[in-house]
Amino acid sequence: MRQCVMAGKPLRGQPGLPECRQECHPEWQFPSPCTGRPCLAPLPSAASAQRLPCAAQGGSACAQESRMTIIEPHIHMYSRTTDDYQRMYATGIRACVEPSFWLGTNRRYAGTFFDYFQLILDFETLRARRFGIDHYAAVSVNPKEAEDVGLAREVLAGMGDYLDHPRCVALGEIGLNNITPNEETVFAEQLEMARVRHMLVIIHLPHFHKPEGVARILPILREMAMPEEQVLIDHNTEDTMPLLRETGYYLGLTVYPISKLTPQRVSAIIRQHGAQRVLVNGSADWGVSDPLSLVKVVDFMRQDGHPEATIQSLVFDTANAFYSGSPRWRPELNLAPVDPREFQR
Repeated sequence: MRQCVMAGKPLRGQPGLPECRQECHPEWQFPSPCTGRPCLAPLPSAASAQRLPCAAQGGSACAQESRMTIIEPHIHMYSRTTDDYQRMYATGIRACVEPSFWLGTNRRYAGTFFDYFQLILDFETLRARRFGIDHYAAVSVNPKEAEDVGLAREVLAGMGDYLDHPRCVALGEIGLNNITPNEETVFAEQLEMARVRHMLVIIHLPHFHKPEGVARILPILREMAMPEEQVLIDHNTEDTMPLLRETGYYLGLTVYPISKLTPQRVSAIIRQHGAQRVLVNGSADWGVSDPLSLVKVVDFMRQDGHPEATIQSLVFDTANAFYSGSPRWRPELNLAPVDPREFQR
C-alpha cells in the first residue's frame, strides 16, 4: 500500500488513509488532520517544501511535491469550507480571485445580488486571509441569471459601488450560458460598464456548444472595442483553443475531476498550442470539483516533461500578468495563517 508523507513522516490512524501518525501539519497552526489536536509548532518559512495533505488526496498522491507559489485565478470559495483554505495554503496557493457566480438557485431580487457582492468582497477576503491566502473578487450578473433582463438591469444599476470596491479586480464572470439573445444583451451591457471603467473582464464560455459560444462572443467583444489584453476568456477546451489562439485575449483552462479538463488534457493542449497567455484554474464550486486542481496540474506536467518555466507561467506568471492590469491587484504572497483561537467564537 502506498504511504502518505507529510513533513518527511508517514501518517497513520485516520480512517480512509493508508498511514497517519503525524500530529501537526508543517504549514499551519490548525488542528492536525490526523489527531484533531491543535498544532502549536512555529510556522516554517514560505520557501519550505510543501506536500499534499493526506486528507486532501485520500492517500493517492500525498508524496507528490509542489514547491511553486500558485495563484488560483478563478475559484468560488463561497461554496468551499475552511478545510479547503487549509489545504490550498499547505500546497502553495497564496492568492486567489473569486468571480461572481450562481448560488444554486436563481435570485429574485437585486438586493440579494448586492448582499452576495458584499460578502465575497469583504467577508471572504477576511476569511481567506486568516488562512494565509490573499483573496480578491470580480463582480457581475453571471450568465446563468442573465435571462431575466429586467432584474439584471436593476442589478447593473446598483453594481457600480461594488465594481469600485478596493478588492474588486475585474468584472465577471460574464458571457453566455444557453447562448440566447437575452444573455447577449446583458453580456454587452456589462462589457460597456467594464469598458468605461477600464476594467478587466472574465468571460464564461458556455458549458455546451462552446465553439458556437465563441462565435457569438468574439463579434460582441470587437463591436464593443474591448482591449484584448483586458479580457480573459475562460473554460476553454480542445474545440475552442484553435478559434482563440491567434487572438490577443488571455485564455483560461478549467480543471475538474470529472467534467471540464483533466491535467492530462491540459498538458496535451499546452503541447499543441503553447502556454503564451494561457492560465489554469480550478473554478471549484457546488459540484464535484477540487480546490487543489492547480497542484495536480503542476505535478502531472512535471511528470509529463514540461519545463518548470512553462508550468510556472500556467499557475502563477500569466494570472499575475493579467490581474496586474488592475491597479488594485497587489497580492500579498507571504501572509501567515492566524491561530484560530484568535478569531474562532
